[in-house]
Amino acid sequence: MNRAIRHTWVAGVAIFTVLLLALTYVQFFAARTLEAHPWNNRSLYDQFGADRGAILVDGDAKASSTPSDDDFEYQRVYTDPLLYGHLTGYFSLVYGATGLEAALGEELSGASDEQFYDRVVSMFSGDQPTGASVELTIDPELQRTAAQLLEGRQGSIVALDPETGAILAMVSSPGYDPNELASHDSGSVIAAAERLNADPAEPLVNRAISGDLYAPASTFKIIDTVAALESGEYTTESSIPNPQELPLPGTDVTLPNYVGGGCTARTEADLEFALEQSCNTPFASIALDLGDETIRQTAQNFGYGEPLSVPLKVTPSLFPEELNESQLALSAIGQYDVRTTPLQVAMMSAAIANDGVQMKPQLVETVRSSDLSVIDEFAPEQLRRSTSADVAQTVSDLMVEVVDDGIARGAAVPGVEVAGKTGTAEIGSDEGLNDAWFTGFAPADDPQVALAVVFEDVDVATGSSLTSPSAKQLFEAVLNK
Repeated sequence: MNRAIRHTWVAGVAIFTVLLLALTYVQFFAARTLEAHPWNNRSLYDQFGADRGAILVDGDAKASSTPSDDDFEYQRVYTDPLLYGHLTGYFSLVYGATGLEAALGEELSGASDEQFYDRVVSMFSGDQPTGASVELTIDPELQRTAAQLLEGRQGSIVALDPETGAILAMVSSPGYDPNELASHDSGSVIAAAERLNADPAEPLVNRAISGDLYAPASTFKIIDTVAALESGEYTTESSIPNPQELPLPGTDVTLPNYVGGGCTARTEADLEFALEQSCNTPFASIALDLGDETIRQTAQNFGYGEPLSVPLKVTPSLFPEELNESQLALSAIGQYDVRTTPLQVAMMSAAIANDGVQMKPQLVETVRSSDLSVIDEFAPEQLRRSTSADVAQTVSDLMVEVVDDGIARGAAVPGVEVAGKTGTAEIGSDEGLNDAWFTGFAPADDPQVALAVVFEDVDVATGSSLTSPSAKQLFEAVLNK
């Protein structure tokens, strides 16, 4: 009898132990996996029935949750959707979350570790938990100006504070309306997604940080110039061959000089003239002299190849490996397989503007809980030293000459020293279309903003009429505040 009781007691303890372990596993280890499981409809209803925090720009909500009269208590709503859609992303019942809605999903939903106490208080009080609000670093006037400059065209504009890394504007054109994808009507959401995905202009792609990336064209000559000065083999006084065509080693093809500038005026060029007129052959010669490892390392010093989150995930820019000499010559002028984001190009200029120190770009100013206490706050963070302060100052001076006396005169702002560099990337179009660039900063002696501007699929004349004059308007929008 005692043996039977003992066996029953042992079995009971074992069952209790198994249940306790299972409960512990479910509550503490498998909870998030189960909540995220696609068959967990209750989780979906909980998420879309929650009062999600707002995404704010200068105190105005660009994404917010409003009461809904359907099965979900709240509907996610986006204001100024074409202006901010690529930043906010969408929160969709059908397609999940993108943009900041995904990158800061835990904070916006109130599920972050920092909001644990808030969840406990809500549980005991019976109140519905409210997500944290997120304030962006974006300057609304500059964002609107950038969007207006890009209106009707494909391209991107990024503006940074060189000293802090704060992202002041980030626009990708064309835009899209995230409200279409956040609707609780699944049929209309699917139809909208199919239409947007079928659009050859790819409005869902944030061109500023992702997509197929761009050839940086002659904006990359800033990196060549840094590499030349750092090598000790070149100074601003060095005389560099400036033939109108440079034979590409191992091929029967030649690299021509840029036809839109004044490169034909000299057969020998110093760095100032070569950068002012954006002459191709001197920079190709520099790269061939220094070698691909030197140019690649300099590009990496400015962030090429490095992963980055702002907190939106940024596609790393690329300088190709194992180049032969002809490929290196083309890469030195930002062609061949060199690929970059507008954010990376803006970061390059920002590093030159900031005495060679590259700051981490950041899109989020503060994250606040529902009681307005600060959960997280933006603090400037150094990413790397891209070059020395002396080299940065020399390159800055050269970039000022590009605007004062070179091919970027359209970016000049009266009474202000502006540093800049243009670029024209050949994209292989039969119609002779290119991607046109401007990058730079102002004022050169006390930089407040660094820019990257790119317009897609334009001819040379149109590109010149868009890039530098657009940069001028953006500089003025910042400097006239």
